[in-house]
Parts: sequence; C-alpha cells; structure tokens
Amino acid sequence: MNTERTEFIAWMEKIMERFDILKEQVSSSQSRFIEIDGEVLLDNQDVLQLLKISSRSLQRYRTDKKLPYYTISGKLYYKLSDVHQLIRECLSA
Repeated sequence: MNTERTEFIAWMEKIMERFDILKEQVSSSQSRFIEIDGEVLLDNQDVLQLLKISSRSLQRYRTDKKLPYYTISGKLYYKLSDVHQLIRECLSA
C-alpha cells in the first residue's frame, strides 16, 4: 500500500510540473502582443496569418485605406478591432 502512495505522489508531482510549464507557455504567448489603450496591436506577420493573405494583398489594403495602420519604431502595426472591421466589411460586400 505504501508503494502505491509514493507512486501516486510522484505521478502528481509530474502533473504539477507540466501544469507549471503550460502556465509559462500561456503567459509568454499572452505577453507577446502589444497593447495600447486596451487595444491589441498586431504586426504584419500576425495579420497575414490571421487573414491568410499575401504581403502584397496586405499592402494593397493599406494603400486603399481599407485597413488603418500605425508605425511604431519603423514597424507597422494594426489594431485587432480594425482587422475585425475589415473582415466584417468583406463579408457584407
């Protein structure tokens, strides 16, 4: 009976270690997004993956003023709400 208890404790410790690893991964993925005034900002790569479009199409959306963008330290960012608005406009057209 005592052997089962030590095996159980070792098993639970392994589970807790995995929970700690998952917690760190979730924290690091949440902190990779930049927020300004409560708005999540996405970079080019995030938008390309989200919309599944080419970089040329994204450039066209910027040029046609269909998707507002912001330049911070020479890098382009887009508000998540603006991306959602673009999706809604494309679906309703």
